[in-house]
Amino acid sequence: MSKTGVITYREIIKTVLDGFEPPYVPWSYWFTLEAHERLAEHYGTGDVFSAVGNHIIDVGNEIGVFTDIGGGYVRDIFGVVWDRTIDKDIGIVKGAVLAGPTLTGYEFPDPLDPRFYESTPGKIESYPQCFRVFQLGFTLYERAWSLRGMENLLMDFCLHPDFVRRLFREIADFTIVQIREAVNYDIDGFYFGDDWGQQHGLIMGQKLWREFIFPEMKRMFSAARDTGKYVFLHSCGDVDELFDDLIDIGLDCFNPFQPEVMDVRALLPKFCGRLAFHGGLSTQRTLPFGTADDVRRETRELIELGRDGGLILSPAHAVEGDVPLENMLAFIDTAMEQDGYQD
Repeated sequence: MSKTGVITYREIIKTVLDGFEPPYVPWSYWFTLEAHERLAEHYGTGDVFSAVGNHIIDVGNEIGVFTDIGGGYVRDIFGVVWDRTIDKDIGIVKGAVLAGPTLTGYEFPDPLDPRFYESTPGKIESYPQCFRVFQLGFTLYERAWSLRGMENLLMDFCLHPDFVRRLFREIADFTIVQIREAVNYDIDGFYFGDDWGQQHGLIMGQKLWREFIFPEMKRMFSAARDTGKYVFLHSCGDVDELFDDLIDIGLDCFNPFQPEVMDVRALLPKFCGRLAFHGGLSTQRTLPFGTADDVRRETRELIELGRDGGLILSPAHAVEGDVPLENMLAFIDTAMEQDGYQD
């Protein structure tokens, strides 16, 4: 509780993560550039984060450090070129930095490059009541495929397993250095990001996941837990078969909790007290194609489901530009109308 006796967003998020009943279901949203611009115009402010009452502030550098190389293309600090002429938020990888299954001649960037951390103090100062998570971005598999190419990497699992193990070990070592540096700031947790899922099942299957990905995730989660911070994971798709394994190695909160690929109404009560969820609101169906009433109805159902704890309300992913403004306002306003919430 704050010095004024008012419970802060930061404390409410910790209540949910610790498995207790919060005074209301908290929330934290992400928006793509187009959706953000529409909300900024509606609210008359560039600070959409505050306007929507987000409870979690992201610090660090979510995906990486980018350099504009012209023509709608950017190059990240790992040397990967991204085409942002269509997808202006992240982009599409062009080519493969690692043309073959070898790290010979490739040098990883400095994990202590100040650009990864420079915005952190200012964000914490600007949003003092918010829960702070340090974004680790493309944590393992995603960093590997962006360097090697997804098809190449999936073949490497079978054809060049020693290379994959070395590549994953180097990426995890990079991340662990960042974890140890980030705790010099007043943060509450780490947000790992590594998409493993499809609409049905894992991209690489559970056998390969357990052989190659699980050991390095365990090592990185352990490094984060050793700092006393909470562990969040973002992994798109149908990955709930991994929840027990992830809990065993220290996961506190899972995102995006997609209702299109998993039964959120069964999973939330099943794991309540063991694992919290961040997400739940349909971004494939309800938000772009439903009415505002549909959005309000789904939002209220999730709030009711999360009253006992275990849920940080959010659309299952960053809200896209094809979502009507009235649908965005429907879930934003419904969350703020909860009993117990005071801005």
